[in-house]
Amino acid sequence: MSRSDEPRSQDIALRDRDLKFIGVEETFSTPELLTLNSINEDHIAFLEEIGLADLGQRRISDMDEGGLDVQILSAHTPSVQNVPGQEGIDFAHRLNRQLVDGPMASHPGRFQAFATLPLQSPEAAADELERSVRDDGFLGALTNGHIGRKYLDHPDFEPVLARAQDLDVPIYLHPGYPADEVFDIYYRTTRTEYTQEYQDYIFSGSGYGWHQEVLTQCIRMIAYGVFDRFPRLKIIVGHMGEGLPFYYERIANDMGEPTEGSLEKPFEQYFQDNFWFTTSAFFQDELLQLLLKYISVDRVMFATDYPFAGIKEGTDWFRAVDLPRQDKEKIAFRNAEKLFGITV
Repeated sequence: MSRSDEPRSQDIALRDRDLKFIGVEETFSTPELLTLNSINEDHIAFLEEIGLADLGQRRISDMDEGGLDVQILSAHTPSVQNVPGQEGIDFAHRLNRQLVDGPMASHPGRFQAFATLPLQSPEAAADELERSVRDDGFLGALTNGHIGRKYLDHPDFEPVLARAQDLDVPIYLHPGYPADEVFDIYYRTTRTEYTQEYQDYIFSGSGYGWHQEVLTQCIRMIAYGVFDRFPRLKIIVGHMGEGLPFYYERIANDMGEPTEGSLEKPFEQYFQDNFWFTTSAFFQDELLQLLLKYISVDRVMFATDYPFAGIKEGTDWFRAVDLPRQDKEKIAFRNAEKLFGITV
């Protein structure tokens, strides 16, 4: 933003200071989940320090400070996706119920949730999705990257996709860490002096790899016919499209021709019909404008990626974005209200 833009930005922020906000990608953990998914004690200490496992007053205070009315909670990646069998089934159910009996009960109206699913057991995952939606009012589910070296286009996961379609709830595709062999080829280095600060780990995750991983899964799901088999399936993608806006025309053009005979629609049409996108952690005007160049404003929703990004940072940014008030309301809360059937 140039200095000449600052007065107008301040005027817009003042005009839109009363915006309501629903945060669609807001992460939580528990002591049990921290132990499962952390690489060492330092990692656990960091996650505790930023408030990942706090589901009480600290989180509410941060929401109030930033003016975030509702958080839709989801479990920290990779959640329970690597836990097989009955242990994974029980773990997922326990996490879901902890939200219902904890923050959702203690702070009515402030928290909604995506279900954690035991995806190593797809039939049980479909059942837990239905139970969570019907009994506990959950809004859908969130997945975290590959599941045992398979993505959601694999036939194993059709029970989950079918149930999500029947329930008319979305699945949020959050990134996950790569499989070991992918990590070895793409991210590992033999020069250990460059791994003292976990450069390879971050490189494979939030520093780069995560975003390519989600976009790869999206393209797989389209190319291999998921949305022809499940035409009403709803998918949410965070981080301002995980690079999709930058690659959109290349993907549409280069994937369109070879899939003309195998898909029922033009390749890019599936992005318009089956996908929603959020702003999580990417608080940049130019990225939002690029996303809106290709994706309808009716398919974009606000998110912060709390606590890995600041709530106030995100809401302050969005209040100052130069868009018509009607469009800003859609992104801030109305699109989420419509998709999830909730009201701020």
